[in-house]
Amino acid sequence: MIKRVIFLIPMIFLFVLPIQSQIKHVVAKGETVFQIAKKYEVTPFDIYRLNPDAKNGLQENTTLLIPKGTTGKALIHLVSEKETLYGISKKYNVSVSDIENWNKDILQNGLKIGQEIYVSKPSALDVKTNQIKSKVVSNATTHLVQAKETKYGISTKYGLTVTELEQLNPQIIGGLNEGQTLILKPGVLLKKPSTITLIDYEVQPKETLYSLSKKFDISQGELTTLNPDLQDGLKMGMILKVPSNGTFQAKAKDSILITKSRVDLIATVDKSKQKNMVLLLPFNMNKIDNDSIKTRTDHIKTNKFLNLTLDFYAGALMAIDSAKVLGLPVNVKVYDVESTKYSSNVASIISKNNFENADAVIGPFQNSVVETTAQLLTKYNTPVISPLSKERGLPLSNLYYTVPAEDRLRSSMFDYFKSKNGNVVAVISTKKTTSKDFIIANHPEVKHALFNDKGALDVVLLKTQLIKGQKNFVLMEIEKASTVLNITKILIELQKEYDIQLAVFELYDTLNFEEIPMKNLAELKMLFPSTTKVVATPEEKIFEKEFKKINNIYPNAVAKKGFDVTFDTLLRICQPEGFVKSAETTKTEYIENAFDYNSNNGLISNNASYLLYYDTDLTIKQAQ
Repeated sequence: MIKRVIFLIPMIFLFVLPIQSQIKHVVAKGETVFQIAKKYEVTPFDIYRLNPDAKNGLQENTTLLIPKGTTGKALIHLVSEKETLYGISKKYNVSVSDIENWNKDILQNGLKIGQEIYVSKPSALDVKTNQIKSKVVSNATTHLVQAKETKYGISTKYGLTVTELEQLNPQIIGGLNEGQTLILKPGVLLKKPSTITLIDYEVQPKETLYSLSKKFDISQGELTTLNPDLQDGLKMGMILKVPSNGTFQAKAKDSILITKSRVDLIATVDKSKQKNMVLLLPFNMNKIDNDSIKTRTDHIKTNKFLNLTLDFYAGALMAIDSAKVLGLPVNVKVYDVESTKYSSNVASIISKNNFENADAVIGPFQNSVVETTAQLLTKYNTPVISPLSKERGLPLSNLYYTVPAEDRLRSSMFDYFKSKNGNVVAVISTKKTTSKDFIIANHPEVKHALFNDKGALDVVLLKTQLIKGQKNFVLMEIEKASTVLNITKILIELQKEYDIQLAVFELYDTLNFEEIPMKNLAELKMLFPSTTKVVATPEEKIFEKEFKKINNIYPNAVAKKGFDVTFDTLLRICQPEGFVKSAETTKTEYIENAFDYNSNNGLISNNASYLLYYDTDLTIKQAQ
């Protein structure tokens, strides 16, 4: 029987606290660093700092030093660019409502870059001593002047005085001009587009000013200077003047919007070398074998997590069989990861087996455990693929998230809105502060509908926000089914005067209530982002038929994900350049999932997603 061991987060700093500020803790059987940290109200990092050997695993009856002096202080987070309350809450494993309650005064005007906020409950001493600082700081080096902006507003936004801003930008002493690029920090030099060779470039679907600026290594202000028509907005098909110099090539590293070609990796496999892949799946067979009350059949019937694992594994087995048919020289090993919410045996598995020659590892499922796996295999530079987790954690160079990030899914919708030259009106419940914050921070051009004192939509205001002769996207997020029903009826009526399409960030539960007719959503062609596509091709139908033949049931989304992730990984490790280079340069697509890995601030995530909509024939189609 394999003993359970504990997963660890890498040690960041090492320092020594005075003896009187430490307490001793004897590790009990099965305890994890996370559990111990939670018990003493410290962070795991605090424990690693005093106990560096803990990174190799915890042993029962060993003694840990706990920093007693930090237990009374609340955790503080510095808000970075594009962060949301939702993202921060996931990072610290707290709820959005908790963060809002702990920071009522600070968040009165919404979340802002550079704010310091509490991410754990502040004590009375924290509040009294006012740990949180109100100063807003920014890492930005330049600013593109927008319409109606003032020197005072810009300087305040970036923590400067008007005099400091003018000293950095003498040209604005006489006044600001829309489209100007301002320097925010000493030593920053603006590039001169006029000194480089320019070429014509046609704007592609889903491209934004941000993605173009990254692609050609030019600021958004410089792009606007070269192309004055951009002041009226970016449109698909526009012909832009862009730099062609080799210096201005798209940067592969840390860009989340790199355009890649979709390829068939089967045509380029290298069969000359043996490859090795490992599946780490949480069957938890030890727990099942030791359960004297339930039989294995009972577990399969009632254990949802086990069913999830079995579904994924069934899809993975079909991928492995497909690889064998293709003659891929791959050896696959499967290990049972015994895991709970706070512990796993993954460290023991890795220490007792040879992972040095593993070309890729898929799993485990839980984010904390897959992080541990990636950390332990960093010394081998082994790619570790997180197959199902939506969570994001540590930025590790060998950890690949297959589930697209929530913010990326949302951004794909706004890219689509822009490609259609759409007018966007948000109808967001007052309780959905996370969504409203995201829109305000990232898309200030969006109009916001209001509700009257009785909670009903202000239709008069909404009609002034809609534009005749233009596509209007109404982005809705409402928690009450009755309100959703009323809004859909209003929008259907307004379709007589306006071109309206309903959009939502996700298919949330309220939309499934029986009182909301499917035909209402279909009539409004409700648009939503999805990590999976609609099965349509003959090859995909064949897969479903073969899966049913083997398993006596049609494959669900998890089984299809098991096939897609496993088959993609097998093909990538068999490429001449290996998994890492293949992931950097190529985009792939299989039964339901596509894979387009990109690095953003060290986190490697799959950016491939789909936009789907309900059509009037009550089917789901992919938006063009």
